[in-house]
Amino acid sequence: MSGRNPIDAEFLRRVRPATAPRLAAILSDLLPALHDVVAKHRVTRDDLKATIAFLSDVETTCSENRQEWILLVDALGFSSAIENAAARRPKGATPNTILGPFFRDGAPIKKSGQSISIDGQGAPLRLDLRIVDLDGLPVERAKIDVWQANANGRFENQEPDGQPEMNLRGQFITDADGRTTILTVRPGAYALPGNGPVASLLTSLGLGLNRPAHIQFRVRATGFKTLTTHMFDRTDPAIDADPLFSVQPDLLADFSGPKTQVAFVLARARPGEEDT
Repeated sequence: MSGRNPIDAEFLRRVRPATAPRLAAILSDLLPALHDVVAKHRVTRDDLKATIAFLSDVETTCSENRQEWILLVDALGFSSAIENAAARRPKGATPNTILGPFFRDGAPIKKSGQSISIDGQGAPLRLDLRIVDLDGLPVERAKIDVWQANANGRFENQEPDGQPEMNLRGQFITDADGRTTILTVRPGAYALPGNGPVASLLTSLGLGLNRPAHIQFRVRATGFKTLTTHMFDRTDPAIDADPLFSVQPDLLADFSGPKTQVAFVLARARPGEEDT
């Protein structure tokens, strides 16, 4: 905190008896930081007007089928930063990532070895999945939600007239050895929506819109922290520039062959802390 702006001290004086102590604490750090940016970069009235216009554009772009605010916080790395802080895992556990906008509850329940590809379009891919704990012991009856884009990089809820309902989605249960097999197709990469204010912001900064191809998972098991994560195609050309900052070394796999092995390591949870 710089202390150079008299507004900072006055703000702190006024909010000290606040009835929302957490909000007051966050704003007491945020406001001086913003004031420092204003001073350092000599932010002008026109800059302020442009910022307000941008944020207003974000709001008007939102609709029943599109949440530009979520896209903004994802693309600026806030979502991943908060997820990293809120869902800390011990060393050796699979990293948690953002849920993303395409998850749906109620995916079809599948048996090991069944396919989640309803239309059968795309290069076949077999996932041999194993869930273990930090000691390498199998986690039996872990519930796994899996969802992904098709070969063209489109999720079924993005094109309801082009794909069958719940295409490339499923729920699986691990066996006594913590294993299950998922049949699917190789996912395609996709780009963030290119026709809104967030895309304009990113392109003006020279940042790409392309997400590397991936498959997403949510793993739940009694006594363990819920794991929400990605598995990325390590050969994708955008693997080092994911605009949502989700790629991590432990989340890379080879999608080029007909099958790939994936292992997720769960961290144990105290009662009531499974979803933290």
